[in-house]
Amino acid sequence: MTDAGVFFVDDEDVLREAADQTFDLAGIPCQCFPTANAAVQSLTRDFDGAIVTDIRMPGMDGTEFLAQVMRLDPDIPVILVTGHGDVDLAVGCIKKGAYDFLEKPCEPARLVATVERAMERRRLILENRRLREQISPAHVIDDRLTGRSSTMQHFRKQLRAVADTDADALILGDTGTGKEVAARALHAASARAERPFVHVNCAALPAALIESELFGSEPGAFPGAMRARVGRLEHARRGTLCLDEIDTLSLPLQAKLLQVLDSREVTRLGSNDPIPLELRVIALSKVDLEKAVEHGSFRSDLLYRLNVVILQMPPVAARREDVPSLFATLAADVAKRHDRDVPELDPDHLTALAARDWPGNVREIRNVAERFVLGLGDNEGPAQNETLADRMAAHEKSLIAAALHVHSGRLKDTHESLGVSRKTLYEKMQRHGLSRETSEPES
Repeated sequence: MTDAGVFFVDDEDVLREAADQTFDLAGIPCQCFPTANAAVQSLTRDFDGAIVTDIRMPGMDGTEFLAQVMRLDPDIPVILVTGHGDVDLAVGCIKKGAYDFLEKPCEPARLVATVERAMERRRLILENRRLREQISPAHVIDDRLTGRSSTMQHFRKQLRAVADTDADALILGDTGTGKEVAARALHAASARAERPFVHVNCAALPAALIESELFGSEPGAFPGAMRARVGRLEHARRGTLCLDEIDTLSLPLQAKLLQVLDSREVTRLGSNDPIPLELRVIALSKVDLEKAVEHGSFRSDLLYRLNVVILQMPPVAARREDVPSLFATLAADVAKRHDRDVPELDPDHLTALAARDWPGNVREIRNVAERFVLGLGDNEGPAQNETLADRMAAHEKSLIAAALHVHSGRLKDTHESLGVSRKTLYEKMQRHGLSRETSEPES
């Protein structure tokens, strides 16, 4: 790894000498380069300092140098030094990823202070990267999306397969299944985890403001626009943009969004200057978008642009055996939030919960868990739309799932508590697609 410090790039000998003395007095290691090409050759992605560069230089100028650095690692702080006539150019470079700019002549104290702030930011970024490398995507996803059912295991496997890529994704699922939780897990397990996760509920944005909210605006772009506004798309640069309920966007907005996603550039309202975007897009919808295309309410080309990866969030009805552990997890979260103890979880109560329909999915379970922790009771009954055989099978499955949860997956304790042999328990677990999934050793 390069020693922490600063790369100073300027074609004037006297400025390089002055900078070397300034940083030496401040106790900051400094390497000076007469050309940007020379600096690029010494730069690596794990560079843990800051770069100060002039804009006007022969050969590769400061703007080209900035572009090279951003391609190597967009989180390397680049500070531009510019003459008065190049301030607008420097401001444009800020939009392209530069950390800051300073006008000539620059006071040594201000130069040192700016570099120290940039180096501290770089240090924190690299530290976060090292910590993230110690946590595998599998752990991040498994911690946020619990459940031992084969359905959830398959869903988590899909998330892990695409987590470390930049592929856009479309997550489909019924209301309350946890699509946003899945999107956040996907972001947290990706290389973008330290960058912004910008969640946009398209259905909640007022129709009159949604375009400005998404794309940003310049002063005077429309009545009431008094100052520049950074849109959600721009705010998500280098991170992840989550478009929730994307099916609610109007067709004109869908067309504009498609253009942005294709070009990876956004132009604020009232401006002609495109701003480069480097981001990942995760779209969420409870609506079947292919049917929406057939009905003419959703653009087919936007669907094809979004559905690089399609992930189907399973409803609770498809993972009843997860209800006991899910309820226990949510109850623990509620208790922590309200600073209360979790009431004792009765296996019979967990079994009854697993037998319900749960049309509101995980969100409904969370509400019931909150009432349970707060001691408000719960009077809802079991599922009503199943045959007797279905109910008996679901009841047996939920009984076993609840016992596995209570005994942390230990098979000996589980089959003894259920009053069946180990072989019978194993056969029933296979029949119902259950697994033990425990980190504790078997007794």
